[in-house]
Amino acid sequence: MYDRQAFYVLEAHLPKKQVTVITGMRRVGKTTAIQYLLNKIGHQNKVYLDLERIEYRHLFNQSSYADIERGLVQLGINFAAPAVIALDEIQLVKNIPSVIKSLYDSYNIKFIVSGSSSFYIKNHFSESLAGRKKIFEMWPLSFREFLQFKDAYQPPLELEKNKHFLRTYYELYSGLYEEFIRYGGFPEVVLADSNADREDYLSDIINSYIELDIKLLSDFEMTDSLYKLMLLLAGRAGSKLDYSKLANIIGLNRHKIKAYISLLEHTYFIRLVKPFSKGIDKELTSQPKIYFSDTGTLNKLQKGLSSGHVFENAIANQLASLGQLNYFETSKSKEIDFILDEKVAYEVKETPAIQHLNTLRYNSDLLGLQQFHLIGRYPGGAGFHDFIWGGSIF
Repeated sequence: MYDRQAFYVLEAHLPKKQVTVITGMRRVGKTTAIQYLLNKIGHQNKVYLDLERIEYRHLFNQSSYADIERGLVQLGINFAAPAVIALDEIQLVKNIPSVIKSLYDSYNIKFIVSGSSSFYIKNHFSESLAGRKKIFEMWPLSFREFLQFKDAYQPPLELEKNKHFLRTYYELYSGLYEEFIRYGGFPEVVLADSNADREDYLSDIINSYIELDIKLLSDFEMTDSLYKLMLLLAGRAGSKLDYSKLANIIGLNRHKIKAYISLLEHTYFIRLVKPFSKGIDKELTSQPKIYFSDTGTLNKLQKGLSSGHVFENAIANQLASLGQLNYFETSKSKEIDFILDEKVAYEVKETPAIQHLNTLRYNSDLLGLQQFHLIGRYPGGAGFHDFIWGGSIF
């Protein structure tokens, strides 16, 4: 089992009575996280139940809580002692929050649960388990985790975290970083033996997302329209959202498009980056920018996307793992690609140069941001090294 950074955050929550809720897109590693946590339990009064199995769904769908308890006893749970119950894919059982609440309040039980969508968990669980849960989000692998899965991680890697360009480091890891950008960070894709297998896995991930998550978690039936929207959004990665234009192209009303995009965001397929407006009252765009949560799925949906847009999308995901992300743009063409935690400005260029840094410095000064960094994909021209290589952002 490969360790994930999220595992240690989850493990720190393990001794607490609160329900540990793990959510994220399908196949990002939630089940593996549950198994990691169960292995840390020092007793055997524990059980793992995958709710994709019909017999376990039937168990929790019973109207009698007493019968549910009897069933759990048959599966090995001793309610007279501290117990751990791990439930995978909880979105498949509609009344599961009320069952968990009843058992949580009645016995000394630690619940570890996973679900593939905040669209369900954050809304449904908020009412039923208020004060009894903590939600943890899982995403595709970071580049650091990608290297660990590839057995290419070396401890000195940490020394170059967010540091200015070092050619030795670049030569060691640039090939792997290009693979990371091309195929993304879904664990099974990263561990695949060939590019053909990676392509197949990505197709399956997209299909299962539409057929399972979307159809199960929403009232939307027009999956053809939703898929068409996903293709259009992929071609606009890194651009501002124009809901009216998208509605005209697809032939749906603007409100339906906004509902579709909200669904895609809350099921972790895309992320929206909002404009930075602190201290600025005019000439700002109010439209969010669209990015895909995994560059592998982005490339699968839109093979003709420019390498610069894919690289910017990769950096958006890498920076988003570090804090709150915004962008800045005015009608006078002054812009900054990303602002992290309202403090640090970042500009993304495939081949960075001194003029890019000077422009970033000027635009950062306008906002009173004292920290700013240029991010590059390839070595800078004319020996320019005053930038952070993308593989150092983690």
